[in-house]
Amino acid sequence: MKVLNVNHLLDPETGGGTAERTLQISRFLQRAGIQTSILALDIGLSQTRREKFEGVKVVTLPCLNRRYFVPWPSQGVIHKLVADADVVHLSGHWTILNALVYKSCRRQGKPFVFCPAGALATFGRSLRLKRTYDAWIGRELAQSATACVAITHQERADFAAYGVSAERVTVIPNGIDPGQYATGPAAEREIREHLQIGPAPYILFLGRLNAIKGPDLLLEAFLRVASRFPEFHLVFVGPDGGLQASLMENAGQSPQKERVHFPGYLAGADKAAALKAATLLVIPSRREAMSIVVLEAGISGTPTLFTNACGLEGISALGAGTMVEPSAEALATGLTALLADPTSTRAAAVRLEALVREKYQWAMQAASYVTLYEQILGKAHA
Repeated sequence: MKVLNVNHLLDPETGGGTAERTLQISRFLQRAGIQTSILALDIGLSQTRREKFEGVKVVTLPCLNRRYFVPWPSQGVIHKLVADADVVHLSGHWTILNALVYKSCRRQGKPFVFCPAGALATFGRSLRLKRTYDAWIGRELAQSATACVAITHQERADFAAYGVSAERVTVIPNGIDPGQYATGPAAEREIREHLQIGPAPYILFLGRLNAIKGPDLLLEAFLRVASRFPEFHLVFVGPDGGLQASLMENAGQSPQKERVHFPGYLAGADKAAALKAATLLVIPSRREAMSIVVLEAGISGTPTLFTNACGLEGISALGAGTMVEPSAEALATGLTALLADPTSTRAAAVRLEALVREKYQWAMQAASYVTLYEQILGKAHA
């Protein structure tokens, strides 16, 4: 079987969780004996990053406009890649690259899977452009997909709004590769030096500094409770998505300014060490499908606090994490409860780690994709 994965961004700093999802699924499909290729744009894809794909063929197209991710017209390349694949897998939404590949699939009669990874709901910036894209091709693409994949059960409602019936949607959640998060005391000491916080306990935010991810809500919540927990620091790890300047300004005007840190983007071993050393990870998102970060915290043994906009209701129901409303007040209440009761907080982290190891590994999710692809091809042959 040959699978073509399509995602316009493969660099985790610019592409976030969807880029990481494409990398990991492709790696584990390849390990399972599926001949896997990836089509993406040539943005931020360093040689170091390419080496992580473990033999997966990566084809990149030049990007003409990095604000709207417009690819160089390469119909010949796209046609050949689609023709060579048995199944095409489109990730993300509102991308011109997806539209071009979709058109090629339709012309060639090629089955394709569509996984928007939480991006179907119209939210955030460029709302008019997103609605225009959906009117032009997005809605048609979703309705024409051979199969659709939701990351959470809640995402089925987003597909329903596009006219996609529930029986055409398969739920395959995000996963984790435990081997990438092995760390030790030396690495944790080094990351503390890098963060410039010494031995102080800290609360960690890990993600892009933009409104959807909610770092402003977390900062306000922390400043509300900081005087009650004077030993704790707050660390924002991630690239700027438009909010960093205002976050730094607000933190700088607070008496707690020495306890709020902005080290920038961390990856690989540095990110793993930052997760392991943190007392608590907070995911204050206003909108998200299923945060991979919570799985990263779980495999690291780190307790989590997240909002009910993250698609993590199942984890909360099992007592493996604390879920609150996406507001500064609710996050402050959650912080107070978790920091004041470290024994219960650690017990929840133990449950989360066990849950991640049992249900949320990329090898398991790749196996689910193989089953889906085989079903699609079986029906096509029939």
